[in-house]
Amino acid sequence: MTDNTQPPRLEIRNLVRRYEGRVVVDDVSLRIGAGQVTCLLGPSGCGKSTTLRMIAGVEMQDAGEIHVDGRLICDTVVRVPPERRQIGLMFQDFALFPHLSVADNVAFGLKGAKEERRARVEELLDRVDLLRHIDAYPHELSGGEQQRVALARALAPRPRIMLMDEPFSGLDNRLRDGIRDETLRLLKEEDTAVLLVTHEPDEAMRMADEIALMRRGRIVQQGAPYNVYTRPVDKAAVAFFSDINVLRAQVNGALAQTPFGQFLAPGLPDGTDVEIVFRPQHVKLDFDRGGRGPLPTPSDGVPARGIVERARFLGNESLVEFRMASDGSRLTATVPNVFVPQTGRVMWLTVRRDRCFVFPLGRG
Repeated sequence: MTDNTQPPRLEIRNLVRRYEGRVVVDDVSLRIGAGQVTCLLGPSGCGKSTTLRMIAGVEMQDAGEIHVDGRLICDTVVRVPPERRQIGLMFQDFALFPHLSVADNVAFGLKGAKEERRARVEELLDRVDLLRHIDAYPHELSGGEQQRVALARALAPRPRIMLMDEPFSGLDNRLRDGIRDETLRLLKEEDTAVLLVTHEPDEAMRMADEIALMRRGRIVQQGAPYNVYTRPVDKAAVAFFSDINVLRAQVNGALAQTPFGQFLAPGLPDGTDVEIVFRPQHVKLDFDRGGRGPLPTPSDGVPARGIVERARFLGNESLVEFRMASDGSRLTATVPNVFVPQTGRVMWLTVRRDRCFVFPLGRG
């Protein structure tokens, strides 16, 4: 838990970076406490890695400040060199030295007496369960083992801050979850502030104490994973975490009328075009009973008639695609376990009102 009486371990204020007149990082600010993991999440090319490089000191910002434990380490005048920032780096490319043993790779950035360096190497390799490979070379290890060596090397100098740029994307899916959890445990034990760059929402949700959602060089939303997921700032924020369905409507008397009934649109003037966004897992399905569906309810609204166009079993859930009878639009629903209705079957769909988001058309 972050101590609010202490300055954050890492604070960046209003960072800006331009390339050939184009702004690629635009007024980015973050605060990360000791032991906290923040994920900078966004699509490729949105400025995540550039932000990391500025914090590491390998690239200079055009404006803004970087502070570590309340001390200014970089602005457009002051610049502490990268090697004195006590910041560790981990990248997708493990960048292990092929001609050095595991022990020498981990010890590469260490200073002090030989005995102290060796003790630190053995301690970390024991914690990542690689002590038995201490004299091996990188080519003798699996990808997951190389990742753990890279982690031990990054932790060896006891950095106060760890910057991680897509560090798990090269791992096999079955290895990835275990390595991520192990990495997170070690970083928490070291009380390291972590800034993790990823374009994978699942990774951010699994690892982060806080998510900063980035788009076109700016942070558009920041908060705990639950809040970012359940209170998205716009349609694009919803879509970044999952597939979406979208209904279009127009506001009249703070209400938007759709085939699923009315949706509240408070604060929007009459005539405003809106998009009602909801995820496939929040669509409820019911069978047709002689041309009738379930009765309307306050929580689920009015049922709308749909015709199955395709259904597929995906392993943990089934995906059903519908053509809506009211206007021919397409909607998708996901159902736990196996549910594969025949093409052409008529069903009734309802949408949970507390899982819908109403945005003015064009927002996000």
